[in-house]
Amino acid sequence: MAELRCEQISASYGHGDVLSGVDLVVPDGTLTAILGASGSGKTTLLRVIMGFIAQQHGTVTVGGIVVARAGGTHLAPEKRSVGYVAQEGALYPHLSVAENVSFGLPRRERKTSTRASEVLELVGLGARYRSRRPHELSGGEQRRVALARALAPCPPLVLLDEPFAGLDAGLRAETREAVLRALAAQGATAVLVTHDQGEALSMGREVGVLMAGRLVQTAAPDVLYRTPSNLDVARFVGEAVVLAGRARGGVVSCPLGELPVINRGVHGAVEAMIRPEQIQVRRRADEGVSYSGAGHPRGIGRVTARTFYGPESVIQVQLDGVRASISARALGQDSPAPGECVELTVLGAVMAYPTQASPPGAGAPSPAPDAILSAPASR
Repeated sequence: MAELRCEQISASYGHGDVLSGVDLVVPDGTLTAILGASGSGKTTLLRVIMGFIAQQHGTVTVGGIVVARAGGTHLAPEKRSVGYVAQEGALYPHLSVAENVSFGLPRRERKTSTRASEVLELVGLGARYRSRRPHELSGGEQRRVALARALAPCPPLVLLDEPFAGLDAGLRAETREAVLRALAAQGATAVLVTHDQGEALSMGREVGVLMAGRLVQTAAPDVLYRTPSNLDVARFVGEAVVLAGRARGGVVSCPLGELPVINRGVHGAVEAMIRPEQIQVRRRADEGVSYSGAGHPRGIGRVTARTFYGPESVIQVQLDGVRASISARALGQDSPAPGECVELTVLGAVMAYPTQASPPGAGAPSPAPDAILSAPASR
């Protein structure tokens, strides 16, 4: 058993908390992805779990054994049975692939054990790679060797610190698949930290969002994407179209019509969060407001910009009566061009968040735009 538990972890470097009250549970044999921007505390969390730094508050437990407790227990990194894969792999340039992998084994086993060959096969690298040096490998191959080195001692827990950074898209996807297969084959529990939303959502059984040292939401990838706990999470985990509206009885009225609400308990002034892929785009010959069969108005607007991404295009639409433009997606081969009039319909339910009131004495709030597009940090 290698369940990881972090309870109320707080850590600092002497200039305020980098982590503040972090609670994290990673079930045995699963991978949890921690998603956060640069400076959010992702690497610090891994360093606390690994034992490179001591936390000021909280407890770290691996497989039921307390490995770190603030003010008390602090096992050295080499005694925690935790594998660690650094951002750049950190291979020893003067050693061969086999020697790099064997370096993670006890000294007495480094020259006699067949473990290096076993884990190289596990990560998709055959015996022909054993004698190569790191400079003779591609970026993806170097990351796989680093993973093999971490897996060689059969650690119950593996920590991955942005292991795919700097790889091109194709190699990144291929290396991700190799990593997942290797971890599953060994039955290891794993924590991946990344700033890439697609990477986190596609790899993690659960995804935690770390913001300013706080773990603000942890959930299954589809739950996190569809029902983010607040607008900050919504904007960080993918693209979000945000429209001002009013909610009542499980429905929000906004510039794109009357839309069903997922979190039906909200009411009053709200901001509706819509994913661009929910917005259906149709060319329209005339202008003015139309109505669906259910009697709900649809948004009418004009395309102001189009960006081609191959299978799809992202178009910007200026809605009638709305100050800011919004984003929608359309098939790349038949997407409306700038200047064309379009009709927008929202498919499915949306999230709605109460509009934040101004603090007492702050005066009248500045008028917010009716629609805001939040783009992802990476595509």
